[in-house]
Amino acid sequence: MSAQAGGGLASRTFPVILSAPSGGGKTTVARMLGQRRDDIAFSVSATTRAPRSNEQDGRDYWFVDGDEFRRMAAAGDLVEWAEVHGNLYGTPRRNLDQAVAERRYLILDIDIQGARQVRERVPEAVLIFILPPSGGVLADRLLGRGSEDPEAMRRRLSNAGDEIEAAAEFDYVITNEDLATTVDAVETILAAESHRASRIPGLDGEIRRLRGEVCDLLDADAART
Repeated sequence: MSAQAGGGLASRTFPVILSAPSGGGKTTVARMLGQRRDDIAFSVSATTRAPRSNEQDGRDYWFVDGDEFRRMAAAGDLVEWAEVHGNLYGTPRRNLDQAVAERRYLILDIDIQGARQVRERVPEAVLIFILPPSGGVLADRLLGRGSEDPEAMRRRLSNAGDEIEAAAEFDYVITNEDLATTVDAVETILAAESHRASRIPGLDGEIRRLRGEVCDLLDADAART
């Protein structure tokens, strides 16, 4: 599946930022979107945190030490980076370059700080915030991970309020009550943004072509009468 605008014109692909408080479901939404579509690329972040038992290097994150992370940031190899819950996270610039070359939508599953940086540096990006339906549901999702100790749980919940307040800065906000419905909503946003006139190279030429054809028809009709 590829990005198409009206009349068969191909639109430019663009990065899509998914942000949410921890436990909001953004990672699951991103992966389901990738399973549905072949024009999706999932941005694998670099991080200094230790991998969880079910995570693999290069699939879930690029796990690096602090020195390597800081080297990447200093060299401009990260389009955004931030410290979250005591660990460093960042998006390698090569992820964006590769997605553009392959004409795919790059999905970035990142935090609020990272989303703000991407908005400044990549203005064509589309920012989507995913809200939990309630605080209780958010806490249940964090507990369901089985990877949060009590102190980490309290820290993440204490940060959730500030993260949720930032939702108004985003282009779109979706409440994740039902996972399939949430993924449908993200696909609807992709479709709408793909038809934005500013994303369609060659639109002016197509407009002139169609207008010329209409004028030719009018001239031919006038010649017959």
